[in-house]
Amino acid sequence: QVQLVESGGGLVQAGGSLRLSCAASGRTLSHYAMGWFRQAPGKEREFVAVISWGGSNMRYADSVKGRFTLSRDNAKNTVYLQMNSLEPEDTAVYYCAADYLGPGTPNDHDYDYWGQGTQVTVSS
Repeated sequence: QVQLVESGGGLVQAGGSLRLSCAASGRTLSHYAMGWFRQAPGKEREFVAVISWGGSNMRYADSVKGRFTLSRDNAKNTVYLQMNSLEPEDTAVYYCAADYLGPGTPNDHDYDYWGQGTQVTVSS
């Protein structure tokens, strides 16, 4: 079992930055692809970014490319999502997810474990 806990969400003005963290316990994250997803009110959950378990494959949604950066620190068993130039459209609950030996896919049904989510609100 892997337990994932997100943190770092909050309220920020448009153009600002936030860094989300996803800390894992129970298993080492080095064998997991780690993805970030988000869900805005009234909308379906959508893919944001992912890094494969080996770190060789990294993908971003078109809507966040150039603004968001995903990184992982295996020593700390933590994954980060640096979000810059935030826009009101980025307002959502952000979730991290883990996929054992995953290649890094944007499909949420491929993921085995999920965190509880952290709220990000961007004001205009």
